[in-house]
Amino acid sequence: MIKIFKFGGTSIKDAVSIKRVAEILRIYSEDKLVIVFSAMGKVTNMLEEVTEAYVQKNEQAESKLQLVKDFHTHLLGELFEVNNSIYNEVNNLFVEIEWVLEDAPNPDFAFNYDQIVSIGEMLSTKIMSAYLSENGFKNSWLDARDIIRTDNKYRNAKIDWEQTITFCKDKITHFPIITQGFIGCTSENFTTTLGREGSDFTAAILAFALDVKQVIIWKDVDGVLNADPRFFKDTEQLMKIPFEEAIELAYYGAKVMHPKTIQPLQKKSIPLEVKSFLSPEKESSIIGDYKAVEPFTPSFIVKKNQILISISDKNLSFIVEEHLSSIFSLFSRYGVRVNMMQNSAISFYVCVDNDSHKVPELLTALKEDFQLYFNDKLTMYTIRHYDEDSIAKLLINKELLLEQKSRHTIHLVVKDME
Repeated sequence: MIKIFKFGGTSIKDAVSIKRVAEILRIYSEDKLVIVFSAMGKVTNMLEEVTEAYVQKNEQAESKLQLVKDFHTHLLGELFEVNNSIYNEVNNLFVEIEWVLEDAPNPDFAFNYDQIVSIGEMLSTKIMSAYLSENGFKNSWLDARDIIRTDNKYRNAKIDWEQTITFCKDKITHFPIITQGFIGCTSENFTTTLGREGSDFTAAILAFALDVKQVIIWKDVDGVLNADPRFFKDTEQLMKIPFEEAIELAYYGAKVMHPKTIQPLQKKSIPLEVKSFLSPEKESSIIGDYKAVEPFTPSFIVKKNQILISISDKNLSFIVEEHLSSIFSLFSRYGVRVNMMQNSAISFYVCVDNDSHKVPELLTALKEDFQLYFNDKLTMYTIRHYDEDSIAKLLINKELLLEQKSRHTIHLVVKDME
């Protein structure tokens, strides 16, 4: 029986963590495993900074890339002898980035992003494959770009399911396999990415394509919690989560999984386990065919760095369907996802992630036909299965700018009070 494992960047952030992952995998050495890895630690963020510098032509791209090199060189020194062939393999991947930096940037920022940032997953899997092989866990390294076929919507590519399923069944025939999360490839052989946290989605794609019966995502928390422990005290583990509830949580921004991860698993009733790599002996959270979440308790989702945009007609006329059609067309054109929206007679309010590239372009386009006002540096809280006590606690020392409530879910856009 094939099993899909996925390890995120935190689980392989340093030599100690990598050795812990190796110990976990030895427990499953008799299983048919396909193991998906993210980039190590904060490498994705570091490569994003390289991309920003490259596109802005501010001459810091090479120095920022050197920081990424230093991180991996230090890690290799802790894991391998100096004459190991992995040093050359890692160096060759950095040469690929250097080739990109030597040319002028593509006008499409997202294209540049995918060609550079994707190397993080290539680096992590090369290192993990080599380390595991040297320590008794023989494996085969597989380039995910050979099996995950996508369109050319860079940074948020859509899967060509028919071709991907065919490639997976043709190329994944022996085990264990080490491959990359987050990345795919177009029919023209350009690298694409599946959106931030897209490695979870990769695990779900492989599970769907191979008809597996078990997917385990290894995290640095005890399963799926009802809130992010970075922002909330006294969090509680959710032990059983219905597919529908998981989709709702993911859609509203729960960080424990990628929003697109659940849907392919639900179609084939493939349970998803979320386990702690720090405490693998602890009971996992399971997302599956359940009728209700257990335990039944409010769940809190936080989205930082929000901008609330108020859009009005320049002539102060009513906001009608014609206006909304024009507004949504612009949001689609600039790839800005709406987190929350609400309208009054003469205004349309939209809360979105304040993306430093997409939002300024969107605002410029909107100003041609509409009057705009906006507040930035905001936070949007979403509470599933809310009660009055959970709402009251959230609003302490906060100014409430916008509220939207349904039977099971409430959204609160707030500004911290000075």
